[in-house]
Amino acid sequence: MLFGSSGIRRRYDDALIGLALQVGKAIGIDAGRVVIGRDTRTTGSLISAAFCAGALAGGARVYDGGIAPTPSVAYSGRHADAACMITASHNPEPYNGLKLFNPDGSSFSAARQKAVEENLEKISWKDWKHQGIIIPAYPAEEHSRAISGMIEIKEGLKILVDCGNGAGSVLTPRMLSQMGAQTFALNANTAGIFSRPSEPLPEHLPYIPSLIKKTGSICAVIHDGDADRMMAFDKNGTFIPGDTLLILFAKYLGAKQVVTTYDASMAIEEVAEVRRTPVGDAFVSEQLVRWGDFGGEPSGAWIFPRISRCPDGPYAAALLCEMAGEWDLPSEIAAIPSYPILRRSCEVENAHDVLYALGAVNPTDGIRIEEEDGWCLIRASGTEPKIRFTAEGKTMDIAKELLRKGEDMVR
Repeated sequence: MLFGSSGIRRRYDDALIGLALQVGKAIGIDAGRVVIGRDTRTTGSLISAAFCAGALAGGARVYDGGIAPTPSVAYSGRHADAACMITASHNPEPYNGLKLFNPDGSSFSAARQKAVEENLEKISWKDWKHQGIIIPAYPAEEHSRAISGMIEIKEGLKILVDCGNGAGSVLTPRMLSQMGAQTFALNANTAGIFSRPSEPLPEHLPYIPSLIKKTGSICAVIHDGDADRMMAFDKNGTFIPGDTLLILFAKYLGAKQVVTTYDASMAIEEVAEVRRTPVGDAFVSEQLVRWGDFGGEPSGAWIFPRISRCPDGPYAAALLCEMAGEWDLPSEIAAIPSYPILRRSCEVENAHDVLYALGAVNPTDGIRIEEEDGWCLIRASGTEPKIRFTAEGKTMDIAKELLRKGEDMVR
C-alpha cells in the first residue's frame, strides 16, 4: 500500500527518488497546474526536483514554493489543480515523503489515491512539444497575509514560538510579529537538522516552561517539521493536551459540529455534536468536506474550513494567541471536563494480522470497544511494527480496566 494515513512516508533511499518522479508524472498528467513546496530536510531539494521532473514530463505547470509549511502549500493550491508537499511531517530527518492536496486543501481521497497508485506505471511521458514549465511561487507569504486578515492579536503580547527547525521557521515567528506580538523564536533556522525530536510531545520540550517564565510569555506555540501541527503551553508553563486544545478551539469558535478521531476524548461530546473518523488528519479533512464547522485530532492537527481543509499549524498558533489575549487560558482549561486517558503500545511483528483476526476491516483504523463510561481503541501502527492502545474512562479505574481488556484481546 503506497499511501498511509497522511500521504506517502518512508526512509530516504533510491526507491523514494524514483517514486517521487513517478508520482509527479501521474499528477502532472491529470493536473495542469501543480503547487509544490518542501520542509527543511536535507533530502527535500532532491525529492522535490524528482517530483517536478515527473510533473513537467506530464505536461504540468509547476509553481515551486521552495521551503514552506504544508498548510501554506495546500492554501496556495486553491489557484491550481493539485498541490504536493515534500515532507515526512514529524518523523526524524532520515525520512521523507509526499502529501497530496485538492484545491480546497483537503487531502487526496482514498479513491484518488488509488487512481494515483494504479497510474504510476501506466502513464507515458509527454513528447518534447508538450513539456511543462516551472514558475516561482510564494505560498508562505500568501498564507501569512490570509491569516493576518482573519485573526487579531493583542498588541505587544509576548509569545514563545518553537519551530523545531522545520518549515514553520519561515512563517510563524515573522507573521506573529507582524500581527503585533512580541515574539521569541526558538529553533527557527532551516538547516535541515532538528535540534529536538520533531513531534511536539511534552517529553521533547522540557525547556519550554522555564523559557515562558524567563520571557514573560503568555503562551508558547510549538510546531512539528512541516508545521501542519501546533501544540501549546499556557502562561504557567503547563502543556495543554491535544484533547483540551480541541475543546478550547471548539468553544472559542462557537463550533456546533466537530469532526475528530476515534482516539479523541469523549469530553468533546459535551460541547458539540461530534462525528468521528479513523486516526489521521486526511480522514478528518475528508469528513469536513461533507459535514462540520471545525475538526482536529489530539496529535495537534487542527483544521479550520474557514481558511482551508488542510491541518493548519500557523493559523492555529495565531488563533491561540488571539485567544490568550482575550481569555485567561489556565482558568478556561480548568473548567473543561477531563477524564483519564491511557496510551500504550507494544511491538508486534504481525500487527496487521492480529487486527484482522480481531475483526478490524482496516488494521490501522483498528477496532474500538465502547462502554457506557469509557472506551478503548486498538489499532496497528501505520509506520512501525506495533499495536497501539488508547483507553479513556470516567474514572482511572475504568480506563485501566478498558486498557486491560484491550491488551487481553490482543494476547
